[in-house]
Amino acid sequence: MNHPFLQLLVRWSVLALGVTLATKLITGIHCDDVATLAAVVLLLSLFNAILKPLLVLFTLPFILLSLGLGMLVINAFLFMLVGEMVKGFRVESFWSALGGALIVSITNIIISMVIGKRPRPPGSPGAGARPVAKRDDVIDI
Repeated sequence: MNHPFLQLLVRWSVLALGVTLATKLITGIHCDDVATLAAVVLLLSLFNAILKPLLVLFTLPFILLSLGLGMLVINAFLFMLVGEMVKGFRVESFWSALGGALIVSITNIIISMVIGKRPRPPGSPGAGARPVAKRDDVIDI
């Protein structure tokens, strides 16, 4: 699974599974149909790529003081934001968004552990062998 497009499809599928589970398990989250689910997944992916790093940067002291629980609050905020923007996807309260974000995070963790990374053949970089350092006159900063 080295192809970037395949990796993107797998990430979107895992996110779609997490959002679907959240709609089934959390009473305050509703999704009307599959097209709405696709829009939610695309928008959440976009927000996770662009907005989330900025939010993490600005709230880093809070995240550190809360021992990482602030990340769950950021995810809940993004979940609520998508609920406001996508017609047919409703998040009724902050607590529903927090529960949905928790379900999506747990789903992502479990699927990542199941899929995992395949072991590399002996002698390849990252399989216990040290990669050969390339000597250049350029200093990387």
